[in-house]
Amino acid sequence: MASQIQDRLTTDQDLLLMQEGTMMRKVRTKTWKKPRYFKLQSDGMTVWHARQAEGIAKPTFSISDVETIRKGHDSELLRCLTEEFPLEQGFTIVFHGRRPNLDLVANSVEEAQIWMRGLQLLVDLVTSLNYQEQLDQWVSEWFHRGDRNQDGRMSFEEAQRLLHLMNVEMDQEYALNLFQEANVSQSDTLEGEEFVQFYKALTKRTEVEQLFENFSSDGQKLTLLEFVDFLREEQKEKDHAPDLALEFIDLYEPSESGRLLHVMSKDGFLRYLCSKDGNIFNPDCLPVYQDMTYPLNHYYINSSHNTYLLRDQLCGQSSVEGYIRALKRGCRCVEVDVWDGPGGEPIVYHGHTLTSRILFKDVMATIAQYAFQSSDYPLILSLENHCSWEQQQTLAQHLTDILGEQLLNTTIDELLMDKLPSPEQLQRKILVKGKKLRAIEDIEVDEEEEEELEKDEDSDVDPGTYPELDTQLQPESQELVSGNKDDEDSRTISCPDLSALVVYLRTVPFCSFIHSKENYHIYDVSSFSETKARNLIREEGNEFVQHNARQLCRVYPSGLRTDSSNFHPQEFWNAGCHMVAMNMQTAGSAMDICDGFFRQNGGSGYVLKPEFLCDIQSSFNPERLISPYKAKILLVQVISGQQLPKVDNIKESSIVDPLVKVELFGVPEDTRQQETNYVENNGFNPYWGQTFCFRVQVPELAILRFVVKDYSWTSRNNFIGQYTLPWTCVKQGYRHISLLSRDGTSLHPASIFVYICMREDLEKHREELEAEKSTEALSPPTYKSLKIQSQRKDQSRIKAPRQRLGKDA
Repeated sequence: MASQIQDRLTTDQDLLLMQEGTMMRKVRTKTWKKPRYFKLQSDGMTVWHARQAEGIAKPTFSISDVETIRKGHDSELLRCLTEEFPLEQGFTIVFHGRRPNLDLVANSVEEAQIWMRGLQLLVDLVTSLNYQEQLDQWVSEWFHRGDRNQDGRMSFEEAQRLLHLMNVEMDQEYALNLFQEANVSQSDTLEGEEFVQFYKALTKRTEVEQLFENFSSDGQKLTLLEFVDFLREEQKEKDHAPDLALEFIDLYEPSESGRLLHVMSKDGFLRYLCSKDGNIFNPDCLPVYQDMTYPLNHYYINSSHNTYLLRDQLCGQSSVEGYIRALKRGCRCVEVDVWDGPGGEPIVYHGHTLTSRILFKDVMATIAQYAFQSSDYPLILSLENHCSWEQQQTLAQHLTDILGEQLLNTTIDELLMDKLPSPEQLQRKILVKGKKLRAIEDIEVDEEEEEELEKDEDSDVDPGTYPELDTQLQPESQELVSGNKDDEDSRTISCPDLSALVVYLRTVPFCSFIHSKENYHIYDVSSFSETKARNLIREEGNEFVQHNARQLCRVYPSGLRTDSSNFHPQEFWNAGCHMVAMNMQTAGSAMDICDGFFRQNGGSGYVLKPEFLCDIQSSFNPERLISPYKAKILLVQVISGQQLPKVDNIKESSIVDPLVKVELFGVPEDTRQQETNYVENNGFNPYWGQTFCFRVQVPELAILRFVVKDYSWTSRNNFIGQYTLPWTCVKQGYRHISLLSRDGTSLHPASIFVYICMREDLEKHREELEAEKSTEALSPPTYKSLKIQSQRKDQSRIKAPRQRLGKDA
């Protein structure tokens, strides 16, 4: 275990009391409130609970799953129970990903403070662990899980069970041999350092050792020049290789003598490959690295649909937690559907459904608190206003009073209205997107545009999905009218106070691209259902690209997606659509693509579009490619996997049969997928060694996704983990890919090891391309004499994988 956590467990008074256990009340809803006994385990990494102090305990959560601890005052649920519990006795455990929060109420303020301080301390310690400390922590956790009788020693029987927990089926004789080699005390049990040696034997990386020896003249170390050769030839670091070699040796070589002599050992080489510098995601793309001074319509904007919903679109819970989660994910456009509420207070919910209702002012208070915690760049409120005149005045008042100086309520000084302001100019500002009574000052509006269309295109429901929502709106003279869908016969004129808060993002209906070009302005925004947008891309792809180069647009899911499922955003990004709104509460490949794409540029929620999507005279059409576009050849060799987790809800004795699917998303011609064979009964260190080739027509729009699945011949292959990233952020060479769960949380230390090579699609490579379409394993172009065999020497006792191809998942 990492020494600092171990030290705190024995000295910190809060942690000592947490290890004794505490009876608290677990709160799920306003009516479900039950006592449970919570106890921090001796590993300092897990909390268990039981119905009573002497009851059967089971794991509740791991410290590594916890994002933060909130006070009771910040809990939406606990604030509803103030008549039963003092808020000072309550607190909330917030988890990474989409896992629901855990609300707890202690028996006293002191007990609540103990748990809040102790948990936050452990979260901070885990977050600060370096690579070696994380490895030590991981080894300690495995020992704790394998030591079934908790006597601090591990017998061979316990070690055999541990192998199943580790997701590997190993020949008993071979396992016994590893056990005996580590058991230097010959006591028939492993303790401390002996278990560490046993673990190292299990995790020996033969393919990495082969790679190391290929560049090492003596097989023991890499000299500075040898390491420079590796970085330049294999990792494609080019002119930066000499400086990086020195930097990486200082960072990752464990021995002081090695650092002084500027050489790298096998351990240091493996540390480098497993570090952020050996990761497939280019570290240069992690901070804000793009120019943020272009107009807003030059960027893709991370956007959410019906942000207030935590589940489905018909009966799901509405909660401010939806906004908190979206904003923490880097979302920069949130949706607020607002309706007349009781007592003159507007409410937010999905109109004409059974979704629960929350106060608009609570939503604004939450946005004011969390708007800029993850990104300093502007936040857009997509306001769906269904309120009466009176409650629209209340809306305007709440927006002004609660958001304060964060709210943009006037144009930027000295900025002409011939282009939108940039994310840089709008830092830490909240913009309202909605209907407006008149154009921005000094801009002459063609009056015909307000007489052209009657249909509200900004609704998130396709026409006809809910008949009661499909109200035809009739404009009135110089005033834009919004339909009050609670009363189909009513007409509500937009309130001037609310209209004044719409500065740069005026919502307008869409008729045609010609109409938009002739009548609309750079600050006008049209919304499209996914069905409408998809048809426009297929029928008028180039016109849609040019439209999106002039002004912003938003695409939202079909009203038929009542289960809050998602479309794949890529097809709309291909046409330059800016705000592609996702149901962020729903995990899956679509959200993986969205999260992976917006991971770049500091997670700011803004990504600069390619130049050909920002040109109002662009000839680009994602459905009909016209040369020249700089096509590339992508080679991906999937080499091996490390410490893959078990599939959820399977027996402890069950071991996965992993395969890797490599998916490429982009324009239709580029969208392809290929997969490896599966390896039988080995999720701990499977080896594949298969190479795939992709021809990429428009690499600027390409996204790469790696999915690890558990092969099943009786049903769909089960999801194990994935990682998604944009083509522009891929590092070439030998890279580790850190896998993420279905919810997008880390599965550390689970990873896959790959080799990536990109090159120009030159004519001389055409015949080579045809040959490389085979999925047979082959050596990468600069592999030198290294040949990775289909079975590691050290895995000779592990059951050999069957060589049949797995079915498509």
